[in-house]
Amino acid sequence: MTKHDHSFESFNKLPIRPVKAWRHFKKLMANKEDTEQVFHIINALNGNSQRKQYLAFVQSESGQNRIAAKISLPPLLDDHDTLRQLPDGSLGRAYVDFMEQEGLSAQGLVDEYARFDTGFMDQYPDTVQWYFNRRRDTHDLLHVLTGYGRDALGEACVLAFSYAVNKGLGVAFIAYGAGMELRKTAPKNTKIMAAIHEGYKIGKTAEDILNYDIMKLLARPLDAVRKEMGITHPAAYDRAHDIMRANGLDPYEMIRPKDKAAQTLKKAAA
Repeated sequence: MTKHDHSFESFNKLPIRPVKAWRHFKKLMANKEDTEQVFHIINALNGNSQRKQYLAFVQSESGQNRIAAKISLPPLLDDHDTLRQLPDGSLGRAYVDFMEQEGLSAQGLVDEYARFDTGFMDQYPDTVQWYFNRRRDTHDLLHVLTGYGRDALGEACVLAFSYAVNKGLGVAFIAYGAGMELRKTAPKNTKIMAAIHEGYKIGKTAEDILNYDIMKLLARPLDAVRKEMGITHPAAYDRAHDIMRANGLDPYEMIRPKDKAAQTLKKAAA
C-alpha cells in the first residue's frame, strides 16, 4: 500500500463569516430544495473544522485504500440499471428506490455544487478535492442508511448525523437552525430539537461511510450494513412525524418553497 503525504497545509485558513451564513440560510429556509445555499453556508462557517477529519482519513488504512482507487461515485450511483440487479433488500436496491421516488440523481447534486463552486476548490490538491466530493456524493446514501426522509426535519437530522461524523460547523448550523424554523409551525408537543439531536447522537457512534468501498457496500443487505456501521433506528424522528400527521400536517410540506410554480419549472428542467 502506497503512503501519501498529506498535511494540514492542504487546507488554506478560511475565515468564519456568520453574517454570510445567515443570509444564505434564510434563502434555504425560503426553499429547502435550493441546495446551492447549503454549500454557501458550509463554506462560510466550516473554516478549518474538517482538517482533523481529513488528516485522520488520509492516514488510515481504509483512507489510503480509497485514495489509491480514487473512484468517482456519481456515474456508478446513477447507473440504476446495474444497481437494480443487486439482491432484494440490498442497500443498492433501496438507494435506487429512494432516488427514483424523490426524482434525484447523484449528478444532480454535483451540478448544484458547480453553481456554487466557480473555481473555489481549484486552490486545493486533487486528493482534497476528491475527499470533499466523496463527502458530498454520499449524502443521499446517508438518507437511506439512517432512514431519514427528504422532508425538512429529515434533512436536518441527516445533517446533524453528518456533523457528528465530520465536525463541519456549517452543517450543524443548518441542522439546528432548521429545527428552530420548524418549531415555529410544528405542533407544540412535537419534539423537533430532540429528533435532530437524536440524529447527532446516532452519528456519534456510527462509522464514517467514507471509509468503505461503496460499491461493495451497495451489494450488501441494508439491515446488515446498518448494524455494522452502528446506525440505529431514529425513533424520535418517527414520533415527530406521527404528531405532525395527527394534527393534520404533512411533514413533507413543512418549510415549503415560496414560489411553487418556479420550483416545478426547476424540477422539470433538471
